[in-house]
This record gives sequence, structure tokens and C-alpha cells, in this order.
Amino acid sequence: MDLDLATYQRVLGDELRRLRKRRGWTRKELNDRLYSDISLQTLATYELGTRQVSVVRLVEICHALGELPHELLARVHERVFIEAPVGRVRVNLRKIARDDAPELHPLRRWALGRLAEGSTPPGGGEIHLGIAALERMAELCSIETVELIARLRAIE
Repeated sequence: MDLDLATYQRVLGDELRRLRKRRGWTRKELNDRLYSDISLQTLATYELGTRQVSVVRLVEICHALGELPHELLARVHERVFIEAPVGRVRVNLRKIARDDAPELHPLRRWALGRLAEGSTPPGGGEIHLGIAALERMAELCSIETVELIARLRAIE
């Protein structure tokens, strides 16, 4: 598993900002609930993901927000390592290769070819496809792109 520290930091900041906004708080209101004296600028850089937050500071912020740190980190981990990037659909080539729907035959043939040539990332044959690739595949399968996306998500 590759770890992109900048992405992890940005997603962590985004989750912190979401928690604060969900409570309807400004940064100042959050800052008033912290034990440490940190600047509003520092809070902003944590939320923007441009500054690393220490473990102790993260626990303090989570406590002020009424959030368990391990739950916050679980969400960050899921967003960084499990979710497909925005605008892309996660596709499991192995599952597509085993699917027997007749209309997905061209897609199945493509998945088998990708698996045979070994051009897939390690760990299960999952890839992410953009809209252009999905549109072309839908055309090859003679179905609408929306239907293909729904079918791919059902196969997962």
C-alpha cells in the first residue's frame, strides 16, 4: 500500500473541518474549547492540510469536538485508501471476469485480458476508471453509461 502523506494530511484536515462545521462552530469557538493556546492560523493550516498535526494535538482537538480519535482516523483511512477518487469508479477486474451477464461480455473479455497481461496493481485487481473509459465500455456493451456504472457497483 502506497502512502501519500500530503493526501492523508489534506483528508485529515478536511475531516477536522467537517466536524467543526457540523457543530456550527467557527475556528475561534473551537479554539476556545482547547486546552492548549494555539492560533487560529494554526487551526486553519490543520484544516487545510498544509501543516501536520501532532498526535497529542489531534487527540485534544478530537476531544473538544466530541469525536473519538480512532473513529476520525478510520474515516480518513477509508477516504485515502478505500474510496475511489472523485469522478472515477472502482472496478474489480477479478469480479468482472467471473460475472456471467451476457451484455457485459466485452467488459469481461477486457478484464480477463488486463488480468492476463499483469498490468493491474497488486492486491486484487482493483482499478479506477474515469468517465471517458466508462462511456466507451458502455458503448461496447450496448448499454447506457449510467446502467454500466450501476452494474459495476453491484458487482463489487
